[in-house]
Amino acid sequence: MTKAIKLLTALPQAQRERLMELAEEVSFPEDTRIFEAGGTADRFWVIRSGAVHLDTDVTARQRVTVATLGAGDLLGWSWLFPPYAWDFGAVAFSNVRAYQFDGPAVLALCVEDPLLGLSLVRTVAEILAGRLETTRGKLMDQYAIRRRSGLI
Repeated sequence: MTKAIKLLTALPQAQRERLMELAEEVSFPEDTRIFEAGGTADRFWVIRSGAVHLDTDVTARQRVTVATLGAGDLLGWSWLFPPYAWDFGAVAFSNVRAYQFDGPAVLALCVEDPLLGLSLVRTVAEILAGRLETTRGKLMDQYAIRRRSGLI
């Protein structure tokens, strides 16, 4: 398994300080839907405390959790790429405190400070690669279980 990368601690100090100038402290009570898949992705969060489930619809009335995020984790990356729409939904699994960042303001800062932009995109890419590797491992575990039980 890959090591979880935390956005704020992975950024060089100077870039982290510039980014944090745009941070707003927010909170979400337990069971609050933070965003819906397909909605406009114009912000992101770094979770300070609590847990968030990323989910996806499997039927019109059923959602499945695809990942759980906690303290230090990046919540939301779709603000970086057109069409700026969420790929998953997110719900507070417990009371959540987070730093919220306005996506367009951060993108403008990245244009102003290309070193910050490069550091941010590289770090987000590393986070996503780690999540993909974790998901791949879970799928392989499920495959092995099903194979052992004769389901495949």
